[in-house]
Amino acid sequence: MTEPNDARVGLYIDFDNIVISRYQQLHGRNAFQRDGIRDFDRSSRDADPEISAKLTAATVDFNAIIDFAASFGTLVVNRAYADWSVPVNASYQRQLMSRAVDLTQLFTTTTRGTKNGADIRLAVDVVEDLFRLPDLTHVIIVAGDSDYIALAQKSKRLGRFVVGIGVAGSTSTSLAAACDEFEDYDSLPGIDRTAAAAAAAERPAPDRKSPAPAQAPLESSDKPRKLTTIPMFSHTEDMQFEEADPAEDIDPQILATELLVRALQISHAKGDADEWLNTGTIKNQMRRMDPSFNEKPLGFRSFTDFLSSHADLAELREDGSQRLIRLRPESAADH
Repeated sequence: MTEPNDARVGLYIDFDNIVISRYQQLHGRNAFQRDGIRDFDRSSRDADPEISAKLTAATVDFNAIIDFAASFGTLVVNRAYADWSVPVNASYQRQLMSRAVDLTQLFTTTTRGTKNGADIRLAVDVVEDLFRLPDLTHVIIVAGDSDYIALAQKSKRLGRFVVGIGVAGSTSTSLAAACDEFEDYDSLPGIDRTAAAAAAAERPAPDRKSPAPAQAPLESSDKPRKLTTIPMFSHTEDMQFEEADPAEDIDPQILATELLVRALQISHAKGDADEWLNTGTIKNQMRRMDPSFNEKPLGFRSFTDFLSSHADLAELREDGSQRLIRLRPESAADH
């Protein structure tokens, strides 16, 4: 149950921005346009298997983003902006809707899309929500576009705590400075940090269409702006999410264990890695990340019994009337 003075969070996802940034982080500058992702249909018999594999490698884990956002408080606004009629964007719908994300439709009026369409719509919605929801305490913007600097500054002036999440290499340093807190996508708990490093190691030399290496790169504040001028269409494999969607196909014990580890990782990331945490705080964090979590259907009489069954992952101790927990160092390394 939400406490009256709990933080209340608005999460706003510039879907096109974050997905194109991730693709180009892994596969090189201008790779999205060069690979023709906008018109790519992976269900076609003629679909290039190499491009399909690159799309799969660049899949964005929005569950990790939403879980991190939930660590700040109760999510009362949860929106993602894109053209969801595009098949490769639509492949994310099931994952996002399972997390109660409001899919805001952006219609394109030309073959090259509407410049800054998501930027404008997202900014208008945030400003409207700031006045419509006076109890909104946190604004989380998932994008790296420098166009959001004014929005971040305005939100801070109105007394909100502003958090930004973006992809390294495609984030405006000025936007990061305008936020109260900014996180790289790869630094979020649960994200495989080896993916970007492996892709960078395997990345081929720049193609003939790319600028010569000696040419000065674009300023960081300009790069995200350029990326958002053409709509970005995401890239995940349809079957990957359809297989994982039915809850009955996944062992609930495994899901609960993963939820516990991620909650501990997020809590430790906000403080000392060896810090002991209140078990009640961890349960609240788990419920924010997954409101359906309940230890009793899993066969445990109490949350403490649930934690005790995971002694291989976390340590428990008593401190007076308090029960404390921390993730074992070896478990943190494994996850």
